[in-house]
Amino acid sequence: MTTELCFPAIELRQSPKRTLYTFAVDAKLVPKFATVSRIRRKDGDELQGYQRPEVLAHIEEIRAYVESESPMIPNAVVLAFDSRVRFEPQAGPSSPYARPGTLFIPIDDEAPEEERPGFIVDGQQRLAAIRDATVDSFPICVSAFVTDDVREQTEQFILVNSTKPLPKGLIYELLPGTDTALPTLLQRRRLPAFLMTRLNQDKASPLHEMIHTVTNPSGTIKDNSVLKMLENSLSDGVLYRLRDGSGSEMDTDTMLGVLFAFWSAVKEVFGEAWGQPPKKSRLMHGAGIVSLGFLMDTISERYRKKGLPTKAMFAKDLKPLKPLCRWTDGYWDFGPGQQRKWNEVQNTTKDIQMLTNYLVVQYKSLVWNRPGAPTGRQLPLTVSR
Repeated sequence: MTTELCFPAIELRQSPKRTLYTFAVDAKLVPKFATVSRIRRKDGDELQGYQRPEVLAHIEEIRAYVESESPMIPNAVVLAFDSRVRFEPQAGPSSPYARPGTLFIPIDDEAPEEERPGFIVDGQQRLAAIRDATVDSFPICVSAFVTDDVREQTEQFILVNSTKPLPKGLIYELLPGTDTALPTLLQRRRLPAFLMTRLNQDKASPLHEMIHTVTNPSGTIKDNSVLKMLENSLSDGVLYRLRDGSGSEMDTDTMLGVLFAFWSAVKEVFGEAWGQPPKKSRLMHGAGIVSLGFLMDTISERYRKKGLPTKAMFAKDLKPLKPLCRWTDGYWDFGPGQQRKWNEVQNTTKDIQMLTNYLVVQYKSLVWNRPGAPTGRQLPLTVSR
């Protein structure tokens, strides 16, 4: 049977389309009408939810504090309600932007958890700690908004948590599902995060389910390495050329076509090093992923006058480099006094630049400068990006 909880509340209109409700509630009552939407993928593809798993150590610290002599938690918990929650203003004076009233929240103790009208946007750890604390009650402040749009809930979750030590991988997975204005750093990573998600989720991708993310913990390639590779190319490589002059529009399908073609060629040419853990293959290591991204841009530049390279073109240009690459054994010969054992190449700026310059120089020597080879604009022999 559905009943209602009633709370004195203040309705605050911040903009024509943004209304908040503030009220106080015993935190131990919150589980009756609000739940956590933990991030997961539906049927292995579509992203569902937006919350992170509970951090037990952090919860224990908060719980101990709540059980102390004089605790105070001034920060409001943020909840998102669906349209079943309603606000009824009370008669009397009000300000131009706020008015008092009553917030009515339906509860049904027999309904499944996912059918509760509220979702926790911020304050999951605090609420879990108070839930487990040996206190009879603990009142907290709540700031809430009403929407049936999960996208809006996700956007608010990102905005609230982007200034906190939230796992970056979780932010990267959530970014492609948003379209609101975000802080500059997050805005810049939205497109790379979208491309990374497609590389990881599309069954036609050579990197299908190989990228380690929150929803794909079995992946072998670090998500941050793939993001760096994509950001470098979007900055001034082949992917940059597929954006318009303003940088606001992009041909993502064509971008993915280039990425699929290149990494399929890498898989074909360096098959013995493909798909192994980074400790056994520097190809799957951050240094290999980022340096090969630069090589993708260099090969694409060579074919610039002819269009975008196909998988066959990429593979043809990569094959002459195979005898020189020490992804799984042997020694890299970076020059006099610069011999490195295959697994001594680290995911540092210095080592990535050294490996990148080596691959680009060897490529220009063995492939680009061959008699009759097609040429794009002249590239430097070293890469400093």
